[in-house]
Amino acid sequence: MKKISIFSVAALGALIGSTSGFANDHAEMEGPFETPMEVTEMCLECHEDAAREVMATTHWTWEKMQAVPGKGNVTRGKKNAINNFCVSVGSNEPRCTSCHVGYGWKDDSFDFEDESRVDCLVCHDTTGTYKKPGAGAGMPAGFTGNAKMDKKPVDLVKIAQNAGMPTRDNCINCHAYGGGGNNVKPGDMSNSMRNPTKDLDVHMDAKGLNFTCQQCHKTDSHDIPGQSLLVSATPSTALECTDCHGDSPHRYFPTASKYNAHSERIACQTCHIAHYAKADGTKMSWDWSKAETDKAKAKDKKVIKEHGHKVYIYKKGLFTYEDNVVPTYAWFNGSAGAYMIGDTIDPSKMTILNEPMGDKDDPTAKIRPFKVHTGKQIYDTKFNYLITPKVWGPKGDPDAFWQQFDWNKAAIAGMKVSGLEYSGSFDFAPTASYWPINHQVDPKEKALKCLDCHKSGTRMNWKALGYAGDPMLKK
Repeated sequence: MKKISIFSVAALGALIGSTSGFANDHAEMEGPFETPMEVTEMCLECHEDAAREVMATTHWTWEKMQAVPGKGNVTRGKKNAINNFCVSVGSNEPRCTSCHVGYGWKDDSFDFEDESRVDCLVCHDTTGTYKKPGAGAGMPAGFTGNAKMDKKPVDLVKIAQNAGMPTRDNCINCHAYGGGGNNVKPGDMSNSMRNPTKDLDVHMDAKGLNFTCQQCHKTDSHDIPGQSLLVSATPSTALECTDCHGDSPHRYFPTASKYNAHSERIACQTCHIAHYAKADGTKMSWDWSKAETDKAKAKDKKVIKEHGHKVYIYKKGLFTYEDNVVPTYAWFNGSAGAYMIGDTIDPSKMTILNEPMGDKDDPTAKIRPFKVHTGKQIYDTKFNYLITPKVWGPKGDPDAFWQQFDWNKAAIAGMKVSGLEYSGSFDFAPTASYWPINHQVDPKEKALKCLDCHKSGTRMNWKALGYAGDPMLKK
């Protein structure tokens, strides 16, 4: 049987900046399909290596062996990392795995070796009608087993017959909605990036360069480069602006030597992304200690909105949102610290879940822009480690916080899955996570100028970067 590599064509599509010209002729996918897994089985009749390629990536495994500074080589990823949004995947799988590239990951019994469980359609739908509900364990609408979520089932035959090269929509449908809403987590990847203006992103400008995601995230055998710093302490497939622009990108400018000298220690993004969350606000803090713990009061389902955002949700706590945010700048040498489940904390201090490594004396480090999301999350007051609570559960779940509003029950259930002892005593401690800013690149005329940072400029916190003051002013 002839083998077909899906992404051999995708690579060509990336080169021309658009996939719209490719025919999506899959008329032979007649159906009917009783389950989405049957669609995958039919896909594999022609694309027989595709599932195994996907299953070799972190899009599927949600973990990898990686070197963590100070901890050696460990198996780590989204599957077992702790964040300061909904905290952890363990015990919350049906909700968290709604964005997994697979079908039916409900608990630790999920078969990661079952090729039919690979979801081809989530990346290859070109109809815009494919939906994976928020708590459906990765199953599409119509196949979750929940009557409410299955009310409007997707048309598997129509979607399969129109399968084609991934577009920005396919990527944004998942990556802009991490954390439960538009631009909640990343800050620089929102729904507005589907058809951005030049001012929003010079590369993805819908009327200009109109880059697809694959233009930079060049895919090989379904392996898509680029990884989250929160789950990848030492990203193995980091992307750099210089991959396309070279090591001397300012050679045509009159002050090229100054600019290029700066680029040796300052990342391109630092000057060329002056603000993030330019079109859609992003969540900047989440205080779980403010969530309602009285089940009777929770029936009121109190929600407070300000400037278009929900800043209080009874079952989640208190938030802050911002837009047009000036990044936080830090030295970064390509690796980060990593809080691991069971690590002890000092609850009187901020626990940084993934602190960027590097300083001004590190020749491999550059100043880069970050979104810093702060949290206040549950920890064990006896053992002094963060708790992985079970927050999500179906109606009537006896342990889920969002059903019972009881932190003790949520902690017992969640820590059982994490394999850690829970003392029965909890409180809330401050945390922070770093999110590198790489998208929403400004047009060159809006890049930062010298005086934005130096002399009268206030953008840089020089002391936080290890300097006594503005290095331009030193004698």
